Amino acid sequence: MSTRSTVILGTGAYAPRRVLTNEDLAHTVDTSDEWIRTRTGIRERRIAGEGENTSDMGVAAAKAALADAGLVPADIDLLVVATVTPDMPMPAAACMIQHKLGVPTTAACFDLNAACSGFIYALDTASAMLTSGRYTKALVIGVEKLSAVVDWKDRTTCVLFGDGAGAVVMGLGAEPGRGLLGTKLGAFGESVDLLCIPRGGSAAPATVESLANGGHFIKMKGKEVFKVAVRAMDEAARDILEQHQLRADQIALVIPHQANLRIIEAISEYLELPMERFFVNLERYGNTSAASIPLALDEARRSGRIKPGDVTLLVAFGAGLTYGSALIRW
Repeated sequence: MSTRSTVILGTGAYAPRRVLTNEDLAHTVDTSDEWIRTRTGIRERRIAGEGENTSDMGVAAAKAALADAGLVPADIDLLVVATVTPDMPMPAAACMIQHKLGVPTTAACFDLNAACSGFIYALDTASAMLTSGRYTKALVIGVEKLSAVVDWKDRTTCVLFGDGAGAVVMGLGAEPGRGLLGTKLGAFGESVDLLCIPRGGSAAPATVESLANGGHFIKMKGKEVFKVAVRAMDEAARDILEQHQLRADQIALVIPHQANLRIIEAISEYLELPMERFFVNLERYGNTSAASIPLALDEARRSGRIKPGDVTLLVAFGAGLTYGSALIRW
């Protein structure tokens, strides 16, 4: 096992300019601001503008992260993009971002699909590749354009999701015990039908009928997802703390996947940590899937919620159903 550590050198985020409020949605579907807020904690979400693609948002977040790290695209030799909404099924959004950003053609570039857990999966993947010694600087991006795969007539899903991007630059660390301390990843593959986009893949290619029936939009069994999400995030958090012999009260800040305030409150209760230790920006962005944790991470850093020496816990769940947790010492 490698004794090298990997550290986060810079963070960045991007949110589209257009704001879609609960009141706006109430004009198009049978819902209300109160109904959405009391059940989810969401007040508004961001929606990509006309012609604004996943790769464009990823580039914007990447530029901010590179500037924060004091680096340029030419320094990057590994680009990992976590997304379920690439510009097109093939090629990877990472290759489009590479070209638009000016990352060298010698860099390894690929997408990773673990839905809302994608950023933690991508952190783990980039860290392993860096510690192999074959790469020196990694750009890890979580980005989604969920507005493109949401049925805006389905009030059970359209109120939940938004667009955005977050990014980090990673490199090898020089100080033992600093940086990405470890990760815990897993999945409940038997629950794939709880949260999915059923049509459009090789098992069910697009047809005129599937397009008419909305088979290419997100489908979710909300109550069932809620139960699995709480259990998975609680176990992932406890497992990573136990691995590193830490108590929950030693965690300075928890950055959870921003899916539902009730889920975050349940994790707070189970870990016996006050909500003040949790960073929550859900009310302004909704669920941005793989973008949610890096977007929140950047906001937490820039607002002073993360300080040198702090230990931060990241924890998420997503379609798959995937789950993951990570510990970072700054």
